[in-house]
Parts: sequence; structure tokens; C-alpha cells
Amino acid sequence: MMRDFLAALGFLTRLPVPLHVFDDGRAGARSLPWYPAVGASIGAMLWLLVWLLGRWPPLLSAALLLLAWVTVTGALHLDGLADSADAWIGGIGDRERTLAIMKDPRCGPAGVVALVLVLLLKFAALASLPRAGSAALVLAPMLARAGLTLAFMTTPYVRPQGMGSRLREAPPAACRIALAVVVGAALSCGWHGLLALAVAGAVFALWRHACLKRLGGFTGDTCGALTELVEAAVLVALVAAAAASG
Repeated sequence: MMRDFLAALGFLTRLPVPLHVFDDGRAGARSLPWYPAVGASIGAMLWLLVWLLGRWPPLLSAALLLLAWVTVTGALHLDGLADSADAWIGGIGDRERTLAIMKDPRCGPAGVVALVLVLLLKFAALASLPRAGSAALVLAPMLARAGLTLAFMTTPYVRPQGMGSRLREAPPAACRIALAVVVGAALSCGWHGLLALAVAGAVFALWRHACLKRLGGFTGDTCGALTELVEAAVLVALVAAAAASG
């Protein structure tokens, strides 16, 4: 179990893990149920950083939180967001053109705009989080990576030789248990968790529909985009709800 978690940690973050966890060819598939746990771990690191920063100015604290968030993940999902934005605009509705643009390592204007907007939303949400709202720091990354687990369970992967192709072989029972644990953990946070679940579910459903319509399924880049979109949406929704109720 620990080996599978470490494999998930190695895939989704830039945190150092022992290289031997990847010796097994099925390490990737068995790591999928642990994706939400990696998200929760990222959230715990962010919560710890908030505690360490204490009463630093909110704008500076938000900038440092966002810097830590991007550093820990190695901008992996941001890269997928940028590629997806470029491909969606440049693909002009054509599946093969969209997939071809995603493989281009260059970042076009749509990708740059998508990165700026999502990072700006995250920064503003982090700067606006109430001190009692640190649950959002765990819910956002956890639900985003639970979305990846659900995506590989329910949606075709359109690149047979892609990095995520083996994740389709993940043990379904373990994935269902992991998702059930995520739902339970979110609901334990009260109305914050219920709202976060609803927002994450809505983003997942809308993006999945868009990917099925355009591509017939997911790619690694669209999974990265999904992660970033869920994180930003959950943060913004929780901050907005807290402001409305307070």
C-alpha cells in the first residue's frame, strides 16, 4: 500500500520518492486509487504553511502559498491546462487537429491567457480565505485528484500509447473505496464540503462532456486541465460562499 501511495506521489508531485517504487510495471495502475490521498497531502502541506506564516499580510501569504503549490506539483497540471486551451481554440472543432496541437510543446496565446486567469483566480481566492476556511486548502486539491481517479474509471483514454494508458488497468474496487472515502471526508466538513463536492462534480461533468464531444475521451493534458479547473472552482466557490454568509 505504501509503495502504491509513493508511486502516486511520484507521478503527481515533484517530491522525492525512492526510485524502486517504479520498478513494477503495474505501479502506475495501482497508484490510481491513491491520487486523492496525494491531493489531501498537498492540502495538508498548504495548511501547515498557512500556520507557519501566521499573521503575515494576506497578499504575501497568498503569493507564497501559490508558489509552494506550483512548486510541489511541478506545474504538471498547469502545463496540461495551457496545452488544452491552445488545442481547444486552435483545433476549431476538429478532433485530430486538437490532438495534434496538444502535442506541440510551444505555448500559444490561449494557453498563456488560461494560465494567467487560473493562477489569478487561485491567488485572489487564497488571499481572501478566512482564517477559519483552511478546509478549502485540503478540499480543493483532494477533490481535483479524485476527479482524475473518476476520469480514468469512467472515460476512454484516447492515446493508446500515452502516459496515462496504463491507468485504465487500475483496480476498480480500490478506486471506488478511495472515492467513497473522499466523499465521506468532504461531507465531514459540513456545508463547506457539500458545496465543494457539488462544484467539483459540476466541473467534472462539464469538462468530461466537452472532452467526449471533441475528442471521444480524455488525454493527459485534459486531465491536467481538469485538475486545475476543479481546484480553482472549489476555492472560488468556498470563498464566495463564506463571504455571502458572513
